[in-house]
Amino acid sequence: MNIKGTTIRQLKRILFSLLLPTAITTTTPCQAQTGTTKLPRQLRVASYNIQHGVGMHNKRDYKRIADVLENINPDVVAVQEVDSMTQRTGNTYSLGEIADHMRYYASYAPTISFDGGKYGIGILSRKRPIKTEQHALPGREEARTLLVAEFDKYVFATTHLSLTEADRMASISIIENIAKRYNKPFIIAGDLNADPNSPFMRKLEKCFYICSRKDKS
Repeated sequence: MNIKGTTIRQLKRILFSLLLPTAITTTTPCQAQTGTTKLPRQLRVASYNIQHGVGMHNKRDYKRIADVLENINPDVVAVQEVDSMTQRTGNTYSLGEIADHMRYYASYAPTISFDGGKYGIGILSRKRPIKTEQHALPGREEARTLLVAEFDKYVFATTHLSLTEADRMASISIIENIAKRYNKPFIIAGDLNADPNSPFMRKLEKCFYICSRKDKS
């Protein structure tokens, strides 16, 4: 895969803009390598905005979410709109409930306090991350964050970006600078709140390779 820009090309960072309007999941296999690190021959990635666990049938069902993901059989999943110990979810750790059904590892990043608990994003992974980090991103209507999980051969990140275009644009340089810290393929997936042909996506494409680009994110 060719990444635009000399510095970016050397690091071979990849953006998975997995385009999910609500609770639909997409996966994209990939192949890439840096000068020192190779990705697995095929890496299956998914992104899922779970809307605090409530599906199209207006019922909360963590096992249904786990079943959807297990049918895809991803190595790693970016998850958005995740409650933790809120009253509306019966004081449950939503990401942990899904992870238990799948027998995956759960990494959680709260962004705001909500309804007696927390609300944020997460990563589900077949393998335990070496480490995870959380970085603040611009969000004037609501706090936003980037969750980064490092694995042996790649780095995976997720975010749920602001509804405000200026905040999204300002997030790009922050994400890029974080990606530059790693000498491994850097993959990011999530809910970007952006149209495929928006100024934000066009700017993002200058430093990342967009693997899925047809639908709204």
